[in-house]
Amino acid sequence: MKTELSQKLGIEHAIFGFTPFPAVAAALTRAGGFGVLGAVRYTAPDDLARDLDWMQDHTDGLPYGLDVVMPAKRVEGVSETDVEAMIPEGHREFVRATLAKHGVPELAEGEASGWRITGWMEQVARGQLDVAFDYPVKLLANALGSPPADVVARAHDHDVLVAALAGSARHARHHAEAGLDIVVAQGYEAGGHTGEIASMVLTPEVVDAVSPLPVLAAGGIGSGEQIAAGLALGAQGVWLGSIWLTTTEAELHSRALTAKLLAAGSGDTVRSRALTGKPARQLRTRWTDAWDDPDGPGTLPMPLQGLLVAEAVSRIQKYEVEPLLGTPVGQIVGRMNSERSVQQVFDELTRGFEKTVDRVNRIAGRSAS
Repeated sequence: MKTELSQKLGIEHAIFGFTPFPAVAAALTRAGGFGVLGAVRYTAPDDLARDLDWMQDHTDGLPYGLDVVMPAKRVEGVSETDVEAMIPEGHREFVRATLAKHGVPELAEGEASGWRITGWMEQVARGQLDVAFDYPVKLLANALGSPPADVVARAHDHDVLVAALAGSARHARHHAEAGLDIVVAQGYEAGGHTGEIASMVLTPEVVDAVSPLPVLAAGGIGSGEQIAAGLALGAQGVWLGSIWLTTTEAELHSRALTAKLLAAGSGDTVRSRALTGKPARQLRTRWTDAWDDPDGPGTLPMPLQGLLVAEAVSRIQKYEVEPLLGTPVGQIVGRMNSERSVQQVFDELTRGFEKTVDRVNRIAGRSAS
């Protein structure tokens, strides 16, 4: 599964895997793909450095990347405390009432929230980059549009390729104009933040819009057949995220959440602003239902919503309150019905790709090479 981009990066297969878990990212790289570690949860530089040290020790000298969340425009002099002060009391009361309705216990006295959205704030992301550029990362991906121009220039000075996700051809053209090296065409089916256009339509539109820049197809991909379809639509690789959540290397730390993912069908997700303030596909739960209820207060814009619900999400996860327990995940969750290692998933993807290419060759009257 070689493309011009995969050969440029020195990887065996043009499969790029996004994950918040170092063990998954490293396993993806060792399997012959390209592991991309999500940095948004690292609010302390030392924690990111610790896990990048670990990545260095477990990737056998093979390439990997880092994914950050950084807005293109800077907002000077705004601290987390300043942002917190903008949250209306009525929204705080709605969170308290929803948690109380479902009997969610409080955190222990003095216990900090285990999940914060501060990684979405630019000063935190810049601190992550200060750490990352001390390591031989080969790709910097941004999940929130084109990174600021100085960040793109800094990455290029370190011989690091820069990628960004796009939900439309217009977004993709903006990335190309900003000097990015790769565009990830992320369809409506994807987990996390998505646009309105499905992958089958979006991928060729983006390929045409930014040619000759390489494009990765993303959104709803979790089989070799779908990988072959993405490449047939003009992509030079695929970007997979959700499929790795139920691998044995994933560190969800919740058997209840893993069980929900394994049991979910492709119709059990919803695009909701409940987590961050922007539409993000996730498991549908009573928590997302509460925020999407027209009788509720409505969600706040990013980053207010993320700061508002941070402690609540930590409490729901810690105490595994099943009706409220969820996670960002794409519609491919319907295929995620067993726990397997990253290598096993990867082998299934490559076998499926080979079978699909052979089948298409037969349809076209060609023998497999």
